[in-house]
Amino acid sequence: MKSNKVINRPALGRSPGQRLLRLIVDYRYLHLMVLPGVLFFLVFKYVPMYGIIIAFKNYKGAAGGFQAIMNAPWIGLKQFQIFFKSLYCERVFTNTIYLSFLRIIFSFPAPILLALMINEIRKSWFKRTVQTITYMPYFLSWVVVAGLLNTMLSPDNGAINLLIKSTGADPVYFLTSTSWFRPILVISEIWKNIGYGSIVYLAAITSIDQEQYEAARVDGANKFQQIIHITLPALSEIIAIMLILKIGRMFDDNFDQIYNLYSPSVYEVSDVFETYVYRNGIQQSKFSYSAAVGLVKSVLALAMIVFSNLASKKLGAQGLF
Repeated sequence: MKSNKVINRPALGRSPGQRLLRLIVDYRYLHLMVLPGVLFFLVFKYVPMYGIIIAFKNYKGAAGGFQAIMNAPWIGLKQFQIFFKSLYCERVFTNTIYLSFLRIIFSFPAPILLALMINEIRKSWFKRTVQTITYMPYFLSWVVVAGLLNTMLSPDNGAINLLIKSTGADPVYFLTSTSWFRPILVISEIWKNIGYGSIVYLAAITSIDQEQYEAARVDGANKFQQIIHITLPALSEIIAIMLILKIGRMFDDNFDQIYNLYSPSVYEVSDVFETYVYRNGIQQSKFSYSAAVGLVKSVLALAMIVFSNLASKKLGAQGLF
């Protein structure tokens, strides 16, 4: 015992830098595994953040790279004032919040319901078949999905409109209709992501102690009661975390989906932050203005994450931080 104390004393006397170096050496393989992810966020997330300053400058996109950005004249909050006073501000805010609300109400519970239903399938071959069929759409890009929707919903020879015309009704221009475009966005998102989104909940369901279900069956609980009183409470933590992430992405709005499906005829109901920034920044070269609008969106997204995390903790669930 005395020899052990003598050996441990030098370790306790090490400086913080030496202890940190020792931890890095001891867990070097774990750090190597994390390194690609750290480099990804550094290169593609943190390094480009220096470009945020163009939101406060009159940057014209001239050649010169970083030096041109630094030499651009400061204009303060002018770009923000232009956006908040523009006619597009209210439209972009309204569409972003409304579409996000529709996704939370309809798209978010869909993977949970699918996971609950798949969990009740007793035939393993049938369960694997259902999982495979529901997972497949996730691996299709929105370009492909948009092409399929354009073909199916075509007013001339689309399958849906052929069925409508067979009843004697007039064809419906789904993708150019302001009343149909939002439901199409929600339905297509559910179809594409429901299978892949259910993986997390299925994994959580498999970790539930089966003795709880056996005890519930002994007490006379039916399947619905078991889901309500055992499965859903066990999923509450993961549901809370996924909901926080979903709320935090309210202002992202799935740019790929909307961009590949929308047109000027439905800008009124589909133009959101992402598409508005893209049109002004990439198509019209208003770099400072689009950076200002993007910064507004990022601040709002951060506020929503903090708010949803606090609300989750207040309700007794585990938060992200």
